[in-house]
Amino acid sequence: MVQNQTNCSNKKILLHACCGICSAYPISLLQDMGYSVVVYFYNPNIFPEDEYQKRLEAEKTLCRHFNVEFIEGEYEPEIYYNYVSGLENEPEKGARCDKCFELRLTKAAQISKKFGIDEFTTSMVISPHKNYNKLTQIGEKIASEMNLTYISTNFRKNDGFLKTNQISKELNLYRQNYCGCKFAMRN
Repeated sequence: MVQNQTNCSNKKILLHACCGICSAYPISLLQDMGYSVVVYFYNPNIFPEDEYQKRLEAEKTLCRHFNVEFIEGEYEPEIYYNYVSGLENEPEKGARCDKCFELRLTKAAQISKKFGIDEFTTSMVISPHKNYNKLTQIGEKIASEMNLTYISTNFRKNDGFLKTNQISKELNLYRQNYCGCKFAMRN
């Protein structure tokens, strides 16, 4: 189920966070919408591990700033590589990326369910490098299968990408220069 809400009277939502920069404005906006935000950082695709650690620390800094609950997923690159096996040579924004989105959003939905949070979304949709409609379709399908609600909020609207960059600059968050996986590094 896809839903766009404006007043949630402090209902919990799980936000899958891909990085501090991308999740800065989504956290702020979801709080403004009345949500109590729980951030879940699960990104087994990030390579190398020191890059993962930099992004993790930026996310923790951001969560402290916004005073939101933070859940750290396990760093499981072997699961990512198995999940995208055979798609290593796919172009950026192709089938490999779709599988990566599916892996991370499925795990986010599982964690959401585990903690009794009925709604989830992802910060990945704020990036102009990501396909909002594709991510929404994947999130909606997973939500339907798990009896959850995927909140389809286009965080890019109303200068969201500009706002997320401003917040991250103010907090001096680590800024990456590629999506995260080793395959994106070659593009």
